[in-house]
Amino acid sequence: MKRINCLLAILTIGAPLILAEESMDKMWGERTVQAGVENTERAALFRDGNYGMFIHWGLYSHLGGKWHDQTFYGIGEWIKNQMGISTADYTALAKEFNPSAFDAREIARVAKAAGMKWIIITSKHHEGFAMFKSAHPFNIVDATPFNRDPMKELAAACKEAGLGFGFYYSHYQDWTAPGGDGGPRKNPDGSKATFEQYFREKCYPQVKEICSQYGPLNFIWFDTPGEMPKELVMELADLARKTQPNAMLCSRIGHGMGDYESKGDMEVPPRNMEGLWESCDTTNDSWSYAWYDQNWKDSKEILHRLVSTVGRGGTYLLNIGPDGTGRVPAQAAKYLEKAGEWIQRYPQVVYAAGPSPWGHALPWGDVTTVGNTLNLVVFDWPTDGRLLLPGLQTEIAAAGVVTNGKLVPVKWTKRGTWTELQLPAAPTDHPASVVAVKLQAAPKVDTTLGVFPNIPTPLLVEFADVKDATKQSIDWMEKFGEWKHATQVSGWKSAGKAVWTIDIVEAGDYRLELIYKGEGRLVWGIETDEGVKLQNQQNASPVYHAYPFGLLTFNKAGKHTVTVTLVDGAPDKASLESIRLSPSE
Repeated sequence: MKRINCLLAILTIGAPLILAEESMDKMWGERTVQAGVENTERAALFRDGNYGMFIHWGLYSHLGGKWHDQTFYGIGEWIKNQMGISTADYTALAKEFNPSAFDAREIARVAKAAGMKWIIITSKHHEGFAMFKSAHPFNIVDATPFNRDPMKELAAACKEAGLGFGFYYSHYQDWTAPGGDGGPRKNPDGSKATFEQYFREKCYPQVKEICSQYGPLNFIWFDTPGEMPKELVMELADLARKTQPNAMLCSRIGHGMGDYESKGDMEVPPRNMEGLWESCDTTNDSWSYAWYDQNWKDSKEILHRLVSTVGRGGTYLLNIGPDGTGRVPAQAAKYLEKAGEWIQRYPQVVYAAGPSPWGHALPWGDVTTVGNTLNLVVFDWPTDGRLLLPGLQTEIAAAGVVTNGKLVPVKWTKRGTWTELQLPAAPTDHPASVVAVKLQAAPKVDTTLGVFPNIPTPLLVEFADVKDATKQSIDWMEKFGEWKHATQVSGWKSAGKAVWTIDIVEAGDYRLELIYKGEGRLVWGIETDEGVKLQNQQNASPVYHAYPFGLLTFNKAGKHTVTVTLVDGAPDKASLESIRLSPSE
């Protein structure tokens, strides 16, 4: 399966058209990591904690997404770059930056109440401003009226709260340092600035500072290695491992020097992944504070993405963006703490939990595991009380709804290859209920995609067999910096097709929808192994949209195939993301 990045055209008010042609996969660096880390002691917090806080906070937070009364609608930490602010004007902002409301203990309290196990904060982002005391003068202690080192305060607060701690450091991009990627090409004296100069005069010394001035670190989170030479990345890795031997390095250090893989921003993968990996996400759309961005994830969405990440075998790193005064936005804190209250009731779902044996989400929610126990996390409670598990082959020893830390037993029956649990009429908790299924042995599952008779079932092309067409994973931005991810099928040839193998527990009619984008009117054809056919002409739009297509009949229960073809239309523009089957009432 191929992976591509869409060409992005971003227009900002008061700034020229920006074409983001460089692949972010390239900027994020190699996904390969060091072998043999997973079972080490230093990996234990990451491996078992499964949930941490990310903090984007810097000089850009003072602007909050606005420059000279013009709003930049995008991730706030990129405002210098995207609004074309000169280095002189940007560095002068430090004289106004006085985050007097910053309270390290309050931030640690929010993280702890949210159920998070560590904090990673931006010590220096691409803007080049150090949020710590540094020999380089462009730092919060020497260049601002604040005149304090908030990183020292936060490191102490995390230690006091029993939280892990680590630093983010942008080692390749630096927009204010001569020679840094995106920075001035000349020195103040007019001589040519080089990347080697930036590395020796600023990057390496500052990494040494964060590795030696703040006590033991659990994480050092480098970012966007881009075209940084391997020998320089190795110098940083050697420095980190010598000074902080227990710190974990994420893959974005580059050149395979990391200890765990960091997925693309805001990416929760659709299928299980092996090894140590992380999904980094944010509580709204922007990473740093932006005055207009009120698109907060509520507790249900936070928990859904957290549980899905753990269910895929990963760790979830969720970001907040304190404002220019140092305060955590109230809405972010509220929903983090509500999610934390739920985690406190069901810690077994997150901490030291293993991935789902199904390898993907289920329509009603997701699954994590502890030994031979399945934690069924039900976000969409079945209205008829039937919770179905497709393909579970291991015998059940006990099952029940988890209520007040106890198991309230429920009945179960086998229906062919499926297992049906009979639940109470109403959910037992919000925003999700937990059903524990204790198995007689290690879980074994037939991972054929099940089509549910009582809830809509999405079928992603990620799980389809594709012939004479191209399956690709694509990344794009609908807002600047807010990454979207999908696997889709395009480049249809005359015999092109996407084929899903599915398991039907109840024969009958199912309403079919296609989720796609394209141009003009497209003719799609659908056929099952039983010879049932649907074909119709549908409109298309430039964004993914769900189009109702018709009723698809399955005459008998069991395994079937559903085949989708593009009969007519622009094959280079038609992008199929998924289909959805819903029971017909």
